Amino acid sequence: MTSNTRSLVEGFQRFRERHYESNDSVFQQLVKEGQTPKTLIVACCDSRVDPALVLDCEPGDLFVIRNVANLVPPIEGRAGHHGTTAAIEYGVRILGVEHIIVLGHAHCGGITTLVKTGGANVPGSFIDDWMRMVENVRSSVINELPDATVEEQIRECEKRSILVSLENLMTFSWIKGKVDSGQLTLHGWYFDIAHGQLLSFNKQSKIFEDL
Repeated sequence: MTSNTRSLVEGFQRFRERHYESNDSVFQQLVKEGQTPKTLIVACCDSRVDPALVLDCEPGDLFVIRNVANLVPPIEGRAGHHGTTAAIEYGVRILGVEHIIVLGHAHCGGITTLVKTGGANVPGSFIDDWMRMVENVRSSVINELPDATVEEQIRECEKRSILVSLENLMTFSWIKGKVDSGQLTLHGWYFDIAHGQLLSFNKQSKIFEDL
């Protein structure tokens, strides 16, 4: 066992002592009653952006889906392995979540690579195939902000990509129907790692505002 895996096992032991050997009823209750999270979060798999940690949540509070650059693909009429879509369907149709938050963040590796390499253009790359969902975002930012620094362009792409995912969510009839009936609310949030700020997209002002 390496030092890294040993530290994980030691962490599990502390977790076990805290929740299973101290009469903590949280997990016993979750097993007995099942999970009933009200919020589904689509977040990035970036190791620095753990939604439960960033939002200080308890086990059972969040139904979390993580992928590269926190992207939601649009509905697709073809067979395949659609992990993100399947998880969203489970959260909405089975668990009945009331909120979906697309949680983007600053210094996203997927978006940074997309901007700095001039687009998703590596044949056979799973990452590039995935990032093509927001290639139009990169192109529009470059065209609209040609004099901005690369870092400014990246920050803008990170935020606009959140909006693409929100639009893609509405391509699913079982999401749109619940949104239209008021049973489900969609949110676009942006975590600024460097400054410790959490921003939310305001549909009226069309900008991300500090929560």
